Amino acid sequence: MGEPTPAEKPILEMTGVGKVFPGVVALADVDLRLYPGEVHALMGENGAGKSTLIKVLTGVYGIDAGSIRLGGEDVRFTGPLQAQRAGISTVYQEVNLCPNLSVAENIFIGREPRRLGAIQWRRMRRRSAELLRGLDLDLDVTALLGSYSIAIQQMVAIARAVDISAKVLILDEPTSSLDASEVEQLFAVMRRLKREGLAIVFVSHFLDQVYDIADRMTVLRNGRRVGEYRVEELPQSQLVSKMIGKELAVLEELEEQQKPSTAALEQGQPVLAATGVARKGAIEPFSLTIHQGEVVGLAGLLGSGRTELARLMFAADKADQGTFSFGGDTVPMRGPRTAMEHGVAFSSENRRTEGVVGELTVRENIVLALQASRGWARPIPRGRQDELVAKYIKALDIRPANPDTQVRNLSGGNQQKVLLARWLITEPKLLIVDEPTRGIDVGAKAEIQRLLAQLSGDGMAVLFISAELEEVLRLSHKIAVLRDRRLVEQLDNTDDVDVDRILATIASGSATGEAS
Repeated sequence: MGEPTPAEKPILEMTGVGKVFPGVVALADVDLRLYPGEVHALMGENGAGKSTLIKVLTGVYGIDAGSIRLGGEDVRFTGPLQAQRAGISTVYQEVNLCPNLSVAENIFIGREPRRLGAIQWRRMRRRSAELLRGLDLDLDVTALLGSYSIAIQQMVAIARAVDISAKVLILDEPTSSLDASEVEQLFAVMRRLKREGLAIVFVSHFLDQVYDIADRMTVLRNGRRVGEYRVEELPQSQLVSKMIGKELAVLEELEEQQKPSTAALEQGQPVLAATGVARKGAIEPFSLTIHQGEVVGLAGLLGSGRTELARLMFAADKADQGTFSFGGDTVPMRGPRTAMEHGVAFSSENRRTEGVVGELTVRENIVLALQASRGWARPIPRGRQDELVAKYIKALDIRPANPDTQVRNLSGGNQQKVLLARWLITEPKLLIVDEPTRGIDVGAKAEIQRLLAQLSGDGMAVLFISAELEEVLRLSHKIAVLRDRRLVEQLDNTDDVDVDRILATIASGSATGEAS
């Protein structure tokens, strides 16, 4: 689609939209324009406001400021059903259909054609087949939806959305679980719908896909609109910079810290090596070796595959291919227990749902991993528990220092310290930490960064993930750069490596910063 002409009017206009939650400004003065027959990418990092904007548009949330116009008329939806009836359909990353029902039943669920109260099955199946053929799909509409791949289920969800007289179709991370051929199949459908005049909102963290399919994009950061751009007018490197922004506040305590020297690592032994490891729909084959005393930082945009790589290294997710070796010996990775037996610990980015157990005390949370490694039939004596817990409460300055306090009552920073203590008490050889400083105050952030540097200095290997590139540079000996779920480059953290160099590598997919 070319630049909109004066004769063309937006099918949707969101102007000056604001949304406030208690203590949080989620959206502030955000504008969004959608034109018929275009794919419009909504871009931004985690917390930028993309999901909130979609929920405001579809009536999940009311707006606190601004206006929404659909087809030239002011609208304000009180729920998703009202938005859907007005012509705004959404297909989410997790297909919200029923795999135990047939394809036809899923397309018409809740609006089955009836006569005298009875469902007209033949009519419903015929219409379902017609809709799918319109998307170049020839399916048995009587088969269970769950018998088809995720890609086909996505298409069924789109067919349902299109049949509800959609004017605007929102695709929220639709390619997250698709392989390359399935993505191309989806894009063919999107191009067909675009030619038919549908306005499509495309939310994705895959930059190559955005530049392949989108006509324009709106970039959000911290709940505000950075700008609206023609895709061909905004190079990927500039997009990355606009999404991430520059870190204005630096940690004073660590500002003067020099990059970690790699000299001491020359004699370090490999702790864990992954060779050709991959998981379908999660990350493409990668090879990565982490040495004793080495901090390897993972850099990339949200959705680039950082967490997926870390989970494979701990066997929290099982690899489809590749091998792992510990100290040079190849070992079948059957699950997290195998990793733990070889000295690997994993601190998840989601400390509330995959980390600390809020109903348990600080003591119970700290000894959890050590007790699991011993087996529940061999409980750790209470005296030994008290000794170990007191040691790590003091070492990490966990506050309050009362081990019988429920973890749910601690601040985010202190919860993160409890999670680190849980794994440090097992004396791991390799500590994997995913976003350990996210959402905590500056003081706690400085303490955790200092602790990781100290652990590395004492010989522990660390695999470190952070969305803050300055933090990755500050702590890492080596930086593995990921993009679109591929490990595209490994950089030694030398003097010529800076934030701009990493951004260029993320944007281009190569260490030279040249377009790939």
